[in-house]
Formats: sequence, C-alpha cells, structure tokens
Amino acid sequence: MPPVKVCGLTRSEDALLAWELGASALGFIFHPKSPRAVTAAQVATIRATLPPEAVTVGVFVDWEPERVNDAVEEAGLSLAQLHGHESPEHTARIQVPVIKVIWEQEARDEELLAGYDVAAFLLDASHPTLPGGTGLRSDWALARKLAARYPLILAGGITPDNAREAWDTVHPAALDLASGVEASPGVKDPAKLRALFQALTGLRAENAVRGFRP
Repeated sequence: MPPVKVCGLTRSEDALLAWELGASALGFIFHPKSPRAVTAAQVATIRATLPPEAVTVGVFVDWEPERVNDAVEEAGLSLAQLHGHESPEHTARIQVPVIKVIWEQEARDEELLAGYDVAAFLLDASHPTLPGGTGLRSDWALARKLAARYPLILAGGITPDNAREAWDTVHPAALDLASGVEASPGVKDPAKLRALFQALTGLRAENAVRGFRP
C-alpha cells in the first residue's frame, strides 16, 4: 500500500478510521485561516483516542520555530509540516522531523532545495491567497522530476478517483489528501476514505518518508 497522509482532520472518529484503513500519517492544520483549523489542545484530545503508534503531523504556516516546538509538545505530534516560506535555518530549529512544502515557483531552485534537511518535500498547487486544501491539482510533470531526486509527498487535487493515476504518474514517496476525501471542510467522508484505500490496494511503495508508518 502506498504511504498516504490524510490531512485536515478535526474529529477523532475520522482520524481513527483513516489510521485503521491504512493511513501512514494523520495531518492536523494549525493555520487559523483554514476552515480545517485546530488548536494544540484539540489535537491532544484527538491524539489520546488514537493508538500510541499513530503518526501525527502538524501543519504550520510561517510560525516561529519556538512556537512550532511548543505546539508539537502540547499536541504530541510526530512530525511538523512547514507550509509557508520557512528558510532552511528556520527548519533546522524544529525538534521533530520536518516536511517542507515546496511551491511550484520554488521547485526549480536547486540551490534552495539543497539547503534543506527534511524528511520529505511536499509539492502543493499554488493559489494566490490560500496555503493549501484548495482542491487544485499540482503540476504532476514537475512533481515527477522532483520525486526522482528527493522524497516527495504529492498533494493538490488528489481524490479516490485519480489517486492511482497520481501514484503511477509521479512515483512519489507518499500521497497527501484533504479536501478529496471530505464531506465538508474538516469532516471526512467514510465512503471516500474507504474508496481511496481500495483504489491503492496492490500498489507498492518504492520510497519512504522518514517518520511515516511504512
């Protein structure tokens, strides 16, 4: 089964179902402007309902490293996803493994990418005002080139209907879905979650993301 991060979780029942179905990581968004925003206290409550081995990821947009580390500790997070314009120096100050978003306009800057020491990069679709969760499809041709050189998580416009195509086309280290498996923002659709993992059954992962469930 390919590694999958189910992101934008706000409810314990959705997080538990995603984990039971085979998710490799569970994502929680700490960006206040997101319709899927949660607090560290809320995530800590959800985390207490999950198995101890569950992998949890906090998504932060241009937070100071100390503030990220405080949220990681309070919420019991396994990894931090930096989804803004954080520098390599900023990233190095995070106390858990980091997933760093790379926007399409940054993805061709080899010097920039080489400066990061991260568990994986995540390519998301660019939007003029929103940092993610837009449902817009990212550039798969660009993603394929990046995935050949780095551990890459593919996000942006992935649904149960195109997840297998995305995997076969890009060959990423993992897939990331939020709006593609929702009934409404922050509320997952159990049927869509089941359809996602059913669609990916039988596929094999060639790469890995450090910190994710294999």
